[in-house]
This record gives sequence, structure tokens and C-alpha cells, in this order.
Amino acid sequence: MTLPPGQRGVDGFPRFGSHLHRPPPPVPADPVIEIGGALSEAVTLTAKDLAELPRQELGADFHCVAGWSATGLVWEGVAFEALYRTRVEPLVAAGAAITHVVFEGFDGYRSVALLQDALAEDVLIADRLDGRPLDGDHGAPVRLVSPSQYGFVSTKHLCRITFHTSAPPDPDRWSPIAAHSRGRVWQEERHRYLPGRVVRPVYRGLIGPIRRLSARGSRP
Repeated sequence: MTLPPGQRGVDGFPRFGSHLHRPPPPVPADPVIEIGGALSEAVTLTAKDLAELPRQELGADFHCVAGWSATGLVWEGVAFEALYRTRVEPLVAAGAAITHVVFEGFDGYRSVALLQDALAEDVLIADRLDGRPLDGDHGAPVRLVSPSQYGFVSTKHLCRITFHTSAPPDPDRWSPIAAHSRGRVWQEERHRYLPGRVVRPVYRGLIGPIRRLSARGSRP
């Protein structure tokens, strides 16, 4: 098995993230995904709406920007491209060009992706992992899965998607650990300003502390 540059395989699939000392957000009784932005009208997708779209099974590893990879995962869900082509593209005004997509979760986390990256054939709105519904640790009720990008793009607990005709404001632009604007794993795009190989040792040193912190908020 070949992993992207600077990645190391780990056992299992740990809960991981800088804010994950908090427990996962509760799943609403009737979860929806709100879709808006540079469209002629806003759309609310229910679980039933998603179920009407073609489903896809995808075997794909998960690569964390800190340097670990969970391998052999099997995701199930709806291709983001199918969602975009059927429910979003018809609402884009003539002459408008969508360039960026913002994904937001119930926990307040948000990620930004170029539309061209989000439309890759392996990007899913996933609701199942390894044959089971997603649990709270890994993004219930649904999450984004973009295997060719580092995990910080794959927003969990997905509840809102907004489409933009230019890059949205970036509050972390000048952060010393600002994530790369694309985060492609095979190009090792870890950091906004520094080469990936330069930040590897620093990020790897954070794996243990962040993993222990994240585990505190895990729900059995």
C-alpha cells in the first residue's frame, strides 16, 4: 500500500481535531442540509431528498494533515457531483460562475473547497462507514468525504452548504498554522505558506496530545 508523502498508517480510525475535546453535537430528529449562496433560491435537503439521489460505495483512506492515515475504509453515500448537478446547478444564474463551496457542520466547524475539487468523482456526502451508519465521532448524521484532500476539508455533521462566485473571507488567513487553501494530499499541501515537508515534524508532534484531547469528547 502506497500512502501520500509524509503520511503514516495507524490502527483504526481515531477521533481527531483541535476542537474535539467537546462531545459530538446531538443529531436532530429530522436533520436537513441547507443549501444557499449565489443561487436564485435557497434549498433545504431532507434525508428523503438525499435518498432519491444515486448512492455510491467508495473504498478510500482518510489522511489527516497531522501525518496519520486511516486505511481500508469503506464509505457510502451520495456523490457530491450528483447533488450539485441535479439540485444546485439549475439554480445558478445565467452567466454566474461558482468557484468556491463552504461546508458547515452542526458543531460550528467549516471548510472551504474549490468547486473543481468538490466535483471530483470520489467526493461523497456520506452517511455510512464500513457498513454502519456514521456515529457521532465520525460525523453523524452525514459528512463530507474528500479522500484526495486532507481531513480538514471533510466537514463532519454536515448541515449547510453555500456556493460562492469568489473566495469567501478567511478568518484564519494569517494564522501561523493556516491550512492550505486546497489541501491536496499527493501534492502535500499542508500549510498555507510553508512546504509540507517543512511542517511535518511539528504536526507529527501534535498527534499524541490532540488525539488524547479528542478522545475526551468521544461518546461510547
